[in-house]
Amino acid sequence: MYLKHTKNGDLVEVLDITAMADPCRNEISGRYHAGEEMQDAAMFAKSELVFPSGESLPKCWTTPDYKQ
Repeated sequence: MYLKHTKNGDLVEVLDITAMADPCRNEISGRYHAGEEMQDAAMFAKSELVFPSGESLPKCWTTPDYKQ
């Protein structure tokens, strides 16, 4: 899965899909998908990621008490 980093517009390859869907985790492991060489893995704040279309992440992925 690829998401877009809001600060620089680069695509980020999500390495841990389970963490992406866990609303109790504020960061996920991923790596930039840019250039010819594979980038090193890094931690990214979910608050700085959106779908490539610009749509925000679902609240059930980012807010533990989203049902209330």
